[in-house]
Amino acid sequence: MKVAMTTRNHAIVWIDHLKARVFYVGVTGVDEVVLHAHLSTEHLHHKANSIGSGHIADDARFLGDVAGALAQSGEILIVGPGGEKASFQHYLQQHHPKIAAAVVKVETADHPSDAQIVALAKKHFRFAAYRHSASNP
Repeated sequence: MKVAMTTRNHAIVWIDHLKARVFYVGVTGVDEVVLHAHLSTEHLHHKANSIGSGHIADDARFLGDVAGALAQSGEILIVGPGGEKASFQHYLQQHHPKIAAAVVKVETADHPSDAQIVALAKKHFRFAAYRHSASNP
């Protein structure tokens, strides 16, 4: 997967089982890519006395697409609800160890707005400090 962008050094990804929003955050701006899972259904309901956990299985193609979007990032922050973020981190460790090595933190964030995700990234990657030090040599 190709993503047109000027810099990808710092990335934050919000992920659940249906969608991933990847933000590349830099001192000069933010770029976003939205990726969608390739599932036959969005909802799976568990019924009493039925076989199965009632959970949607991980979509390996979707997780691979998200990993590809993060491949050029030097530092990655993974956020999301429930266990999806941990499942994605585990997928990276198993299938993309170089990308997994760039993950600096995994944090719970239910359904934040785009602005809240970008603010979290800027706070974590300390972009305010970069701007301040650049303006005061």
